[in-house]
Amino acid sequence: MNLLKNKTALITGASRGIGKGIAKEFAKQGANVAFTFNASVEAAKALEKELETHGIKAKGYQSNAADFVAAQELVTEVIKDFGSLEILINNAGITKDNLLMRISEEDFDKVIEVNLKSVFNLTKAVIRPMMKQRAGSIINMSSVVGLKGNPGQANYAASKAGILGFTKSVALELGSRNIRCNAIAPGFIETEMTAKLDEKQVDEWRKAIPLKRGGTPEDVAKACVFLASELSSYVTGQTLNVDGGMLT
Repeated sequence: MNLLKNKTALITGASRGIGKGIAKEFAKQGANVAFTFNASVEAAKALEKELETHGIKAKGYQSNAADFVAAQELVTEVIKDFGSLEILINNAGITKDNLLMRISEEDFDKVIEVNLKSVFNLTKAVIRPMMKQRAGSIINMSSVVGLKGNPGQANYAASKAGILGFTKSVALELGSRNIRCNAIAPGFIETEMTAKLDEKQVDEWRKAIPLKRGGTPEDVAKACVFLASELSSYVTGQTLNVDGGMLT
C-alpha cells in the first residue's frame, strides 16, 4: 500500500529509535523523507541509502531543532530540495532524569528547550507553506509520561504535557486551512536505549502492560502513517496513546 505516495515528510531526530522507525515506514508507504540528525553523519548516510531502496527521495540534515533560526532555515532548505512539505513529525527529544530535589536549572531548561521549544520552532516554520498549499499534517511526539507523570522525570513530563496543549491550540488555529495537528503518546517502546537497561527490570515492565510486551518503533510508526494519511482526514487535535493499554 502506498498511503503516502508523492507526499514529503520531515521527521526530526530520525537517526535512531522511534524516529528511524517512522522514517522507514514512511518510505515503505511511498513518502519522500527529509530527516534531521544531531551528530552521527555515518548513521544518517546509511539511513538515506536504506530509505532510497524503496524508490523514494531521502535526505538527512544535520540541524538542531531547539535552535529557532536553524529550524526556519531547515524548512526552507527542505522545500527547496523536495518541492513541497505535507507532513511534519516533531520527534526530537532528550531526557535528563533526576528527582526534583536534584534536578539542576540547566537540566530542566535543556529538556524544555529540546522537547517543547523545538515543536514550536518547526511548527512555526511549516505554517506558511502549509497554509499556502491548504494542506498539511503535523504530528507531535508526546509520551504517556506527559499524561500521567513519572517520579524522577518532572522536566520530561512537563515538556511532554506542554506538547499536548500546544497540539490542541494549533489544531484549533489551523483547522480552517485544512491543516491537522495531532499528538502521539508512546508508552514503553523498546529501542537501542532500552536495550542497555537491566533485562529483569524490563521484563517487570512488560508484565505490567496489558498486551504483555514492550512496543516497537514500528508500532509508533504505523500510528504516524494513520495520522499523516487521508485515513485520518477528519481527525485533528487528538492524542493517540500507543502504549499497549498501559494507561487504560
